Amino acid sequence: QVQLQESGPGLVKPSQTLSLTCTVSGGSITTSYYAWSWIRQPPGKGLEWVGVIAYDGSTYYSPSLRSRTSISRDTTKNQFSLQLSSVTPEDTAVYYCAAKDPVLYYRDPRGYDYWGQGTQVTVSS
Repeated sequence: QVQLQESGPGLVKPSQTLSLTCTVSGGSITTSYYAWSWIRQPPGKGLEWVGVIAYDGSTYYSPSLRSRTSISRDTTKNQFSLQLSSVTPEDTAVYYCAAKDPVLYYRDPRGYDYWGQGTQVTVSS
């Protein structure tokens, strides 16, 4: 059973970079054909897919966030990370890491099999 756990600061100042890490247990992030995503939920809104890093290291980002988003991984620690730059209060949300197999249709949050518990990130000065 794959388990995911988010970690990172809960408060980020405007214009700074939001950095979160997802630690995975019960499975390897290099296992074919898994997709490992970051998904967020702003207050009062639905789930929004942010980006994905696939089992082979390839990355894809939401078009609306692409210019500010970077997802990377550390295979030795079985972790993947999110960096979102130049944040504004509109980036305030609960951020989830999630996994699905196979990698197809990775943009739809409803298709994910495994979820972390989520971490609240607030952007405020």
